[in-house]
Amino acid sequence: MKRLGVHTSILGGIHLSLERARKLGCNTVQIFSHNPRQWKVRRIPEKDVIEFNINRKNYDINPIYIHTSYLINLASLDNYVLKKSIDLLIKEMDLADLLGADYVILHTGRASDNKVIGCKVAIESLKTVSKKRRWNAKLLLENTAGQRGDISSYMNEIADLINEVGYSLIGGVCIDTCHAFAAGYQIDVEKGLTRLIEEIRLYIGLENVRLIHLNDSKKGHSSFIDRHEHIGMGKIGREGLKRFINNPLLRDIPLILETPKKSEDDDKRNLKIVRDLMKGD
Repeated sequence: MKRLGVHTSILGGIHLSLERARKLGCNTVQIFSHNPRQWKVRRIPEKDVIEFNINRKNYDINPIYIHTSYLINLASLDNYVLKKSIDLLIKEMDLADLLGADYVILHTGRASDNKVIGCKVAIESLKTVSKKRRWNAKLLLENTAGQRGDISSYMNEIADLINEVGYSLIGGVCIDTCHAFAAGYQIDVEKGLTRLIEEIRLYIGLENVRLIHLNDSKKGHSSFIDRHEHIGMGKIGREGLKRFINNPLLRDIPLILETPKKSEDDDKRNLKIVRDLMKGD
């Protein structure tokens, strides 16, 4: 069965995120485990954890993905930010295991002054986390949009991180369609999609793609700007995303939508469009 979901809110209790996913007809989900704009992490009440796992079993929601805080920057050249980032990632992994989540998704970070040094810093940061302890949840590195200083926008860059850190911590990658398009992979056309798939195969291995973030892009190809758009309403377009999700090498990978949410109907509408695209409509 194709796994399709959205990022749902944890407002009112983390267990309610799965209720929201079920109401949307989702069978996989992505959440934050805490407020993603704060360094401080609050304890999750035991009763919420129990109900979370009951809901997961009852609703057959799998896999469960946790997206890390936006504050984490493992490539930072600021020692204060770097230490807080390492500490917060460790807490994210702990919370993932507490909830029984499968994967934790990370934007590795940016180094605005020196990308090469930033990459080395990120490798050492990830090694520090990996030595802390072993978790059941695995870390997924997500491709980024190619903004100044990004160290993981291209498949060879992500592969360098994985090869240096190893698979005791890292379980693969998450490919974001908007980010790939913004970074220069012209996935709205067959030739560009083929290039992306070949680079994944060459550097990472298609078997290591554990999730696709399916997002259209407000900005154009090679814009280096991360702005998500509703499915079919952006620069990648309906046909480009249809070709992407129905590619034989990609169609069995779970999909999570991170499309804009200005009303309660936005997720419903975007999910319906994706379901139609999967049927060939």
